[in-house]
Amino acid sequence: MHHHPIALITGGSRGLGRDTALTLAKRGVDIIITYHSNQQAADAVVAEATALGATAQALQLDTGNIHAFGAFKSQLSALLAGTWQGRPLNYLVNNAGTSLHVPMMSASESQFDEVMNVHVKGVFFLTQALVPLMADGGAIVHISSGLTRFTLPGSGLYGAMKGAVEVLSRYWAAELAARQIRVNTLAPGAIATDFSGGMVRDNPDVHEKVKGFTALGRVGQPEDIGKAVAMLLSNDSGWITGQRIEASGGMVL
Repeated sequence: MHHHPIALITGGSRGLGRDTALTLAKRGVDIIITYHSNQQAADAVVAEATALGATAQALQLDTGNIHAFGAFKSQLSALLAGTWQGRPLNYLVNNAGTSLHVPMMSASESQFDEVMNVHVKGVFFLTQALVPLMADGGAIVHISSGLTRFTLPGSGLYGAMKGAVEVLSRYWAAELAARQIRVNTLAPGAIATDFSGGMVRDNPDVHEKVKGFTALGRVGQPEDIGKAVAMLLSNDSGWITGQRIEASGGMVL
């Protein structure tokens, strides 16, 4: 019997994570999403993915709190053992994130620690915890940002943390290659979601600005990213590992 592959997407209740989950569900992938606080939104994504023919589940997780990862791993193992008869994870998408807009001269230690915990420490230790639950020949995608390549005011700390993720991603690709697990980074440009308080989605000035320095002449949509993640996870990308792919419509070329 042919089984659907299983993907875990962190921060899958909204934005890019939600679109990634639903894009994968449409393509015959089973879905486990994590959500931080909005169970209602997570349940809605599970219902939509189920309607698309996927088996889907949601688990609560604060990706910035590494002390929760042991319990989460046990919970995930039990879910795989039950709902999926003990099959391993095939795909991991480290998508969960928070935004931070603060000039470096006025950034506080607590702001630094928060983005560090969610974007670097959390991503690193969650990957370390979940790789043993993954099948050989699987794939991992880390979500980064165009802000590692170009600068925008107030994005220094956030961009630096994503820069660390990109380097770690390349090293994961080297270390996990023995198991034929591919690891790549997808760097979105400016996308119309509720991220940063919906700044790109809802602010007409930001819209016009972004269009002005984006080669393809529009703001990105969540489905632009969901499709790009699905591509990097799929066997079509079987010879691609250790790479950073930017999905930005050509920002600041």
